[in-house]
Amino acid sequence: MLFQLNDRSNTPIWEQIVNQVKEMILKGIMQPNDKLLSVRELSSTLLVNPNTVSKAYQELERQGIIETRRGKGTFVSENIKKQIDDERIIVMKESLKQLIVEASYLDIDRDTLMDWVEDILDELGGTDHA
Repeated sequence: MLFQLNDRSNTPIWEQIVNQVKEMILKGIMQPNDKLLSVRELSSTLLVNPNTVSKAYQELERQGIIETRRGKGTFVSENIKKQIDDERIIVMKESLKQLIVEASYLDIDRDTLMDWVEDILDELGGTDHA
């Protein structure tokens, strides 16, 4: 697993870890039943506090993305649960709106934005994830 954390980002480190694990799964880099590094191993690799990694793993587990098997470790869930979380959807829509407003001020047209969305969907394994 190769993580690229950005210390200057407004996104907390634990959330960056969550997002990157999800992205690696969508891209097929991580598969169901793949073992993740332990909290201690990943925190040592990333040079972050173990509590940060633990918080990320707890969130991923809460979302049904990973599961902890007692005595064996943490693994990508075999049956990742797709769930509707109205609160997260509202936050996502607001983030998207902010990106569109910013794009408008940068004079980025609708076609370019839509091309970017298509490119990202393709990169993540197609439109069936959206």
